[in-house]
Amino acid sequence: MHPASLKLFMSHVRQLAACAGVGLLEAGRWIAHEGVLPCSDPVPSLFHDSAKVFPQGEQSFAPFLLIVPIPTIEEDRPLCLVLWDTRPRSENSSYILLARIIELAGQFAMAARREAERHRQCLLERASATARIGIWSCSLPDGRLTWTNGVYDLFELPRNSHIDRDTTLKMYSPESARQMQALRAEAIATCGDFNFDAQIITAKGNPRWMRITATVDGVEGVARRIFGMKQNITEEKHMAERMRFLAQTDVLTGLANRSLFNAWIEDLHGQRNGVPVGALILIDLDNFKAVNDTLGHVHGDTCLIKTGERLRQCAPPGALVARIGGDEFAILTDSRDSVEMERISKTIIDAFGHPVQLGTHQHRIGVSLGIAMRKGQDADTLYRDADAALYAAKSAGRGTWRLFNAA
Repeated sequence: MHPASLKLFMSHVRQLAACAGVGLLEAGRWIAHEGVLPCSDPVPSLFHDSAKVFPQGEQSFAPFLLIVPIPTIEEDRPLCLVLWDTRPRSENSSYILLARIIELAGQFAMAARREAERHRQCLLERASATARIGIWSCSLPDGRLTWTNGVYDLFELPRNSHIDRDTTLKMYSPESARQMQALRAEAIATCGDFNFDAQIITAKGNPRWMRITATVDGVEGVARRIFGMKQNITEEKHMAERMRFLAQTDVLTGLANRSLFNAWIEDLHGQRNGVPVGALILIDLDNFKAVNDTLGHVHGDTCLIKTGERLRQCAPPGALVARIGGDEFAILTDSRDSVEMERISKTIIDAFGHPVQLGTHQHRIGVSLGIAMRKGQDADTLYRDADAALYAAKSAGRGTWRLFNAA
C-alpha cells in the first residue's frame, strides 16, 4: 500500500466524517493514523469480519467508534479502518456515515488493486463479502459481462450463471435504465466515468437500490472496457427517506410541518415540488385553549390529532395540509385543480360542528378560516392576505370563513 495514497485516503475519510481521528489497525497494531489516538487501544473482540458502529460510546475506546474491515490477501493479518470521535452521534447519522465509509473503503481497495494487478481478484472478492460491493466489467464493443459474486448476489442471480446486458437491463426501473444508458453512452464516447444510484427489481422480485461507479479504459481515445463497482444501498436509501419524512412531518398529527409548508409557499409556481399554489387557507381552532386549561395537554394533543384527521379528509386532492403552530393549521391548494372556496370552507366548518370525543367527554371545537387566492402576489403577501382574512373571520364571531378582498 503506497504511503502517499494511504495518507491521502485517510485525510479524505477524516474530512468526510468530521471526526477526531482515523487510523488503520493491522493485526491489532496501529500502522497509520491521523489525529490524536485515545489513551487506550480498541478491545480486540470488537474486530470481526463485518463492519461495526458504536454511536453512543458502547465501548471504552471512544464516545463514537466506527470499524470497517478492509480485505487483504493475508488472512492472519486482518486490516481495519477505524474512525473515532470525542462526542457520541445519533444512530441514524452513524449508520449513514458507515455506509459512506464502506463505499470509500471499497473505492480505495479498487485503486490499490490497480497498483497490484496480480492480487486484484482475490481482494475484490473479499470486498464483496465484507461490504456488499461487487465488481463488474464489460468489454467493448461486444458487451461481454464479467461479475464478481457480489454483483450476482445484488441481483439475486445464481453465481456464475450466464449474464448479458439485455437481460440485466430489464431489471432496472424504466427511469433508471434511461438515465444509466445515457451516462454510459457519454462515458464511452469521452473515455470518462460516472456515478449513479439506480433502482432495480431483482430476479426474485425484490426492489433494491444500487450505487454504480463506472470508469472507461481506452486506447488512443477508443473505449475498450467499462468497469466499476455495484453496491447495495437499499438500507441507506430507506434511512435517508425516513429522515426526510421526519424532517418534514409534524410528529403529533402526521401532517406537514412548518418547514415543509414554508418550502411549498415559497415555491408558489411549483418549480421545485411540481405543485403550483392556487390558494392559502389558514385555519385556527376557536376553543382549543379551553380544552388545554380544563382537561390538560394530553387531551389537548388528542384534539390536535383529530383536527389533523378532519382537515385531511376535507382537503381537496393534491393539497398540502400542514400544522404551522400550536393550534394553527394551513391548506395550500393546487392551482391546476378547480377548487370552489365556498364549498370547501363550508365542508371544513361543518366537519368541526361535530363534537370531539376527549376521554369520557365530548367537546365542540369550532374553526375560523381565512382564505387568500394567489393572484400574482409573493409568498409573504399571500400569507398576510390570508391572515387578514382570518382576523376578519374571528372578528365576525368565529366559526365562519372570510375570503381576502384586495379592494
